This record gives sequence, structure tokens and C-alpha cells, in this order.
Amino acid sequence: MDSDILRVPVGPGSLHIERYGQGGNSVVLLHGFGTCSFLWRAVAPILAENGYCAYAIDLLGYGESDRPFGADYSVAAQSGYLEIALATLRAGRSTVAGIDIGGGVAQRLAVERPERVGWLALINSVGFDQWPTDETKMVQRGTAWFALRVSRGVLGVAPLLTPVLQGSVGNAAHMPMKLVARYLAPYVGNEGVTHLLALAAALDERDLETLPLGEIACPTLVVRGEEDRWLDDGLAERLHLSIRDSRIVRLPGVGRLVPEDAPEMLAALLMELTRVQEPRRGAVV
Repeated sequence: MDSDILRVPVGPGSLHIERYGQGGNSVVLLHGFGTCSFLWRAVAPILAENGYCAYAIDLLGYGESDRPFGADYSVAAQSGYLEIALATLRAGRSTVAGIDIGGGVAQRLAVERPERVGWLALINSVGFDQWPTDETKMVQRGTAWFALRVSRGVLGVAPLLTPVLQGSVGNAAHMPMKLVARYLAPYVGNEGVTHLLALAAALDERDLETLPLGEIACPTLVVRGEEDRWLDDGLAERLHLSIRDSRIVRLPGVGRLVPEDAPEMLAALLMELTRVQEPRRGAVV
């Protein structure tokens, strides 16, 4: 299924959004660090074929979204950009699903603009002060080393991001080098490496550590891929216990990038989530 390509201004730049389906309940799909909306290419069509309108979004600075120099790429800022985009799209109360830092963005939106989020899915999500993830810390630790070599034109982004991507699936066959190359595409050349390092530097645990998750009232699904090597296993349980109307699902043999390891299963879980009746709320402004 082909998607409709949208460009939505959000202040410092525009977001690249791929829309699958027309009408129906909206499902907002947010990627994590080092990936982009391409991650959802197998999940979004399934949702559309079942009557949903799925929006796979490149966060600002990622994928094909704008990457303005000096912009704020923090999780807190991304939540604000997302709110602007959803208002522009007139998406209404949506299911918001996020992986990794995308889950952090979704958490902030659910707390700060609860009228936007009817259902919430946190998939191998960051949270509290237990982040940035080990993968991001690996990039952050390499900032000075890579900056020196980038200035000399010695290295591209591949040595930095390839092991992160290959370590993010439970089955190595789900991340062949051809797919790795697709995820590396936005970070080609010296400017691409410099930008990736800037994205990593923008991630700060203070954006989530005091977030009052107990205020989230919408039905919430917490998904833990049991082969996720980048986040502590107890984090998913902690998120589950902190959000009152939540349940946790553990997926054996699945890594951080659940849409790569188990797209059909994840789509089914998201559709099942939307069948849970949400609490009554005020209208979306």
C-alpha cells in the first residue's frame, strides 16, 4: 500500500509524515533514536487495511523531516512539535505509539495534552531517569572521538550506527546490511555524522524523570521485547506499575525494533488496544 506524503510545519521546521488510509481512528506511530518513519512500513498498511488512519512520523531532525541548525531536538521539544502537527492534521483523539525515545515523546504528550491521546502504546520505551538508552550513550560517548575523525574525513556514520541497528533485533536476519544502509541514508557524509551526534547530545533524562505518569488515564499498552539489549528489563514493569490503566505484554525473541521483528503481532496488539473503552474526556481543541 502506498502512503500519502505530507509536510507539516511545526515552528523551527517541517515534519515528514506518511499517511496510510483515510478516515477512521487515527494511529500515530513514532520511531526511536537512529531510525525514522520507515520503521513502520509493515505495520501502518495493516492498520490502514483494517480501517485506521495511520500516521508514521519522522521526528524533527530525523529521517526526511527538516533538520534546522540549532533547533531543540530534545524529547520535551519533540512532544511540542507533535502537538502542533496533530492539531494541523486535525487528527482528533488518537492512539499514540512510540518506540524508544518515541515512547518518551508519547508519554509527555499524554501528560501535557491528554485530550490528544485516547490510547497509548509504549514499545521498549525510555522512561524515568533510566535513559538515554545504552545505544544512545554509546553514541554520546563517541562524540569527541568521532568529531575529530569527521573533521579529517576519515569515518562516516556506519561504524557508529551499524552495531546499534544490528543489536536492535532479536533475529539477525531481520536487519540485513541492505536494511542497515536504508537507516543510515539520512546521515550520509560528514554533515550527517555531525547531525547524528547532535541528536544524541539533545537527549536528557530530565525530560522524563519527574513526569507524573500517574496522571495518565487513557488505556495504555506497555510492550517489552525480551531481546532488547539496550534498556533495563525492569523499566517496562516500572512503566506498567506507574500508569493505572495499563497492561504489559512481553514478546519472546523480539528485540528493540519490534516492527522489524514482529510487525503483524504489533499491529494486532495496537488494534486490540483501541478496542478498550477510553475514559470520557473533554473535546480536542
